[in-house]
Amino acid sequence: MLRLVYRMELVKARSAFAILSTAICFFVTASSSLVHAADDTITPLDVARMKSVADQAISPDGKSIAYTVRVQRDPLKGDNGSAYTELHVVDSNTGKSRPFITGKVSISSIAWTPDGTGISFLAKRGDDKNTSIYLIPVDGGEARKLMEHSSSISSYDWKSDGKQIAFLAKEKDDPAEKKLRDKGFNAEGYEENLKSTRIWIADAKFGSAEEARMLDVAGSASELHWSPDGKSFAVALAPTPLIDHYYMYRRIHVLNAETGAVIQKFKNPGKIGHVAWSPDGSKVAFLSGEDINDPSEGRLWIATVGADGFVDATIDYLPNIIDFHWVKDSEIWFLAHNGCLSEFGSVDLDGETAKLRIDTKPVDAIFESFSIDNSAEQVAQIGHSPSHLPEVFTQMAGQKAAKRLTDLNPWLKDKRLAKQEIVTYTARDGQTVEGVLVRPLDEEPGKKYPLQLFVHGGPESHVSNGWVSYYSYPGQVAAAKGYAVFHPNYRGSTGRGIAFAKDHQADYGGKEFDDLLDGVDHLVKSGLVDRAKVGVTGGSYGGFASAWCATKHSEHFAAAVMFVGIS
Repeated sequence: MLRLVYRMELVKARSAFAILSTAICFFVTASSSLVHAADDTITPLDVARMKSVADQAISPDGKSIAYTVRVQRDPLKGDNGSAYTELHVVDSNTGKSRPFITGKVSISSIAWTPDGTGISFLAKRGDDKNTSIYLIPVDGGEARKLMEHSSSISSYDWKSDGKQIAFLAKEKDDPAEKKLRDKGFNAEGYEENLKSTRIWIADAKFGSAEEARMLDVAGSASELHWSPDGKSFAVALAPTPLIDHYYMYRRIHVLNAETGAVIQKFKNPGKIGHVAWSPDGSKVAFLSGEDINDPSEGRLWIATVGADGFVDATIDYLPNIIDFHWVKDSEIWFLAHNGCLSEFGSVDLDGETAKLRIDTKPVDAIFESFSIDNSAEQVAQIGHSPSHLPEVFTQMAGQKAAKRLTDLNPWLKDKRLAKQEIVTYTARDGQTVEGVLVRPLDEEPGKKYPLQLFVHGGPESHVSNGWVSYYSYPGQVAAAKGYAVFHPNYRGSTGRGIAFAKDHQADYGGKEFDDLLDGVDHLVKSGLVDRAKVGVTGGSYGGFASAWCATKHSEHFAAAVMFVGIS
């Protein structure tokens, strides 16, 4: 099952905008009016020109924030492919932004050098055969290739003194295999001839990766982080490169940075997310599932180096933690998704206990990631809302409100957007279910409207009350055509606690689908939806759900669009 789901995600990731409007066009209309709609409403071509912030990293002194901008290709001309990703830098105080690298580029894994004088990133540029590490100075100048490797570099981490870089890359291709590929033999056997991801160490000087030293470590590596003193690594190792092993059997190891010898192995209980050292190097914090059956790595755990076991720092906390950072040896700040909203909190460590504090003050954005400066005074964030796509925000420590710094789609202010809200209803067995509803634009009191039921993928994910209009999300495009669009966070969704996320397990096609049908019934009873005009769509697991609804529950739906799902 895991392999099938992974293949679905691969297909979805490769789709980009070649399949723009797959879900939208079916429900909206096949006529030319789809593109040539009123100038003040969102159209599919508007969706195709939207820009969004993909990543952010605040400088060590907190004065600047590097961020990447996802720029989509024009679907009506040019080559097919994924969106371009540009590098920009914004002043955290004035909001003045400067483009650093733009055009037909694909920038990822941005990071500041330890001394704050430059920004490093991964890219494949010009005549590059593989993805390499580049470095651009902050005070001006062109980006230069810092190091390349015989295979693509997938991630990297700076040593605290800035003198070395550790990076992850697969083993070099077998010459015989390369010879066959050069002759045109390019067949891909799924999970055949897989190569492990290895740990390499190189001096941080231009061109040094050809002299990189590989650590002799068993397993396939990910989540590589230098310790603060530079003497060891925290790394996640899977037994093999198989995707099942990556998801389910990665374990965190502390390795000697010189020899690769295993100093300690943490038997984390489930899937692994972000990993980070405490400032003094005595502890390692990580996101993980509660156990092997927990579908999401949404809990924060603390392990002490040299001691057995680890502490669940958020044991009674239901929301899904998605990002965290150490601010001092005994304190961690974290970001979590709570139902359809997001919230920040902190954990104070006192020996083997943890005290949790949550900032639940409502904000007008859903935050997806954050970073902090060296003094823990300035915070950079990525946030979106029902009225705008992901943008860069900043916030001073102790302040309750974040300030938005970027506006990548200023033309959105001239568009009329339909009302969006969180809907809560009770399923047939008494369970409370939430969802995000986009109401029809120009809704008339007492009138019933057709509904598009959008089922998210995973199912270990959820839809937040932020921007919900993307290439496969009908959102405001459908609302402008007079449709209601509902995104139910059915059982199996994240953000509501582990029990809710597991409640669909061992009940295939059961209660989670009751949640979908009960959500439709709720909207029909509210007077908004015409029961005879209900359609269903979604991608990946949502595609499977669409097919299941179109067959098992066909009496409830007038139309279904299955998108990269299991059939």
